[in-house]
Amino acid sequence: MSVKFRVLLVAAAALALGSTALAAPHVGGRAYLVVSASGDTLLQRNADEQVPMASITKLMTVLVTLEHAKLDDVVTVERQAAEVGESSIYLQPGDRLTVRELIEAALIQSANDAAVALAQHFVNPDGLDAAGHYSSARDVTRLAEILMHVPFVRSVVRLRVAHITGRTLHTWNDLLGVFPGVIGVKTGHTSEAGWSEVAAARGRGVTIYATLLGEATRSARNADLAQLLAWGLAQYRVVPVVSTGRVYATASVPWGKRSLGLVAAREIVRVERLGRPLTERVVTPIVVSLPVRAGQRLGEVRVYDRGRLVAASPLVADRSIARPGMLGRVGWYAERTLDHIGGWFG
Repeated sequence: MSVKFRVLLVAAAALALGSTALAAPHVGGRAYLVVSASGDTLLQRNADEQVPMASITKLMTVLVTLEHAKLDDVVTVERQAAEVGESSIYLQPGDRLTVRELIEAALIQSANDAAVALAQHFVNPDGLDAAGHYSSARDVTRLAEILMHVPFVRSVVRLRVAHITGRTLHTWNDLLGVFPGVIGVKTGHTSEAGWSEVAAARGRGVTIYATLLGEATRSARNADLAQLLAWGLAQYRVVPVVSTGRVYATASVPWGKRSLGLVAAREIVRVERLGRPLTERVVTPIVVSLPVRAGQRLGEVRVYDRGRLVAASPLVADRSIARPGMLGRVGWYAERTLDHIGGWFG
């Protein structure tokens, strides 16, 4: 079938309508950042400012440990680790625990002695206040994202209670089991750093990271972080970016037949950010020859998000049209001739 094709570019307005209905929350703290796991920066304040981050430091301790040790390696606790103080699982010199157990203690109960036992050669593996020990909301968020790609870490940071050799661990993450969808990752607190946390929450088809550093109280941190997570999750919707209930284009049909509708062969549903328009590229024939059968592929629709292809579906005929027989074609020519004659006299 020899046909000419046309390309239609359409800005899809479905997701742009209404933009972001939920107003951005007003929260405290020195700095915060809300991002999606797909890379969107949604909300921020002082996200690149250097501020203390307390025990969120232990994320780096764990990351470096995982790069240099195996989970089943056994660590003998030295006196320096046992005497570090503050948040602790009360290790004693000579205790022998696996790397796995010490990581669990460092991430779940934020145990300083466990962190030091893992990395005694670091300047500051535990996050206690120290001169020059700073980071930023953006950096600790990125660190959390990297570690959440490690299955073992993902399984640990979502636990509220865990058991290791001779000890029971309890999390400091108050949002676990309280805020729907929270899957980690790390809290922190010192007198200088205030109350801080980088948290991750999973919604339908999207994961949001929210980092809040330097809140005045534990309860304020929890409430404000919950607001940031809820707002971030609300920026996305599961929507059909390609719909089977829509005629994307029409093609002319010979022999006086009604135009043929071209519809998507399948529906494609994606999670998309509100307020961000998509672009459709529709490729269809201008005229089709007969016969045509329902479901016959005659084009394609492609959907782009800022130039990146996110969905594509064939366009197919919405009905069958038979090629008219000899009598039908003769009748059509006769009708056309009479119309022309009538036009002359008219």
